[in-house]
Amino acid sequence: MARKLDRTSPLLRAFALLERIVAADAPVTLNDATAGVRLPKPTVYRMLAALEDAGLVMREPGGRRVGAGPRLTRLALDVLRQGSARGPRRAILQALAQSIGETVNLTAIEGGDIVYLDRVESEWPLRIALQPGSRVPLHCSASGKLLLALMPAARRKRLVDALPLTRHTAQTIVDKRALTRELVRIRSERVATDNEEFIAGLVCVAVPVALADGRIVASVAVQAPVARMPMATALRQVPTLRRAAEALGATMDNAAPTRSARR
Repeated sequence: MARKLDRTSPLLRAFALLERIVAADAPVTLNDATAGVRLPKPTVYRMLAALEDAGLVMREPGGRRVGAGPRLTRLALDVLRQGSARGPRRAILQALAQSIGETVNLTAIEGGDIVYLDRVESEWPLRIALQPGSRVPLHCSASGKLLLALMPAARRKRLVDALPLTRHTAQTIVDKRALTRELVRIRSERVATDNEEFIAGLVCVAVPVALADGRIVASVAVQAPVARMPMATALRQVPTLRRAAEALGATMDNAAPTRSARR
């Protein structure tokens, strides 16, 4: 009896609807959502309205499709930051930083920004202080370009079209066609760089963190002053970053409810 009540409880029906929305490669229509949760269309419509009022879902321009809202995205990031696997993830990042000898970070996309989930600073006196929770733009950060490149094409195009492409340095890519070409290359190589594009004198190399089923949930990157680590040297760290990414993904298999891309 208890199990039957659980299956029909409004809370679990709303949760099933959220699961359907975040599991999709793109925002869903009302018909898609209804088919996914097997509920009457009027019921799904009312649930979506309530979830939208709560900030858990949001409508795309035109109002025909819905996707994850800002509150739901923050919840997903909080799960990644504060989940029970945070200790092992921190240990992996610390070992990575010690192995490379430079600052490393773990990041994810939130809205139009990259958010730092965790970061281990190098012991060098010359470094950039970016605490967990800090945000950097997508178009001029290694992690941002990487996670953009590995998104489903439709979602990537919508984001690129909406990005302001603000210039931060002389190296920043501010042309949408040039950025699109860069993303095609990154998608093929599954490695992204920030060659002094966000902060002059700072370089970064990022690789994806994936779950066992191929979903890309984050990126791990090394960051250093170019005077200490030229880009060619930073790129030689890719195999080490990939090993760390694999270990990080193993800690997240039960902690990351979002779906960004597939291998």
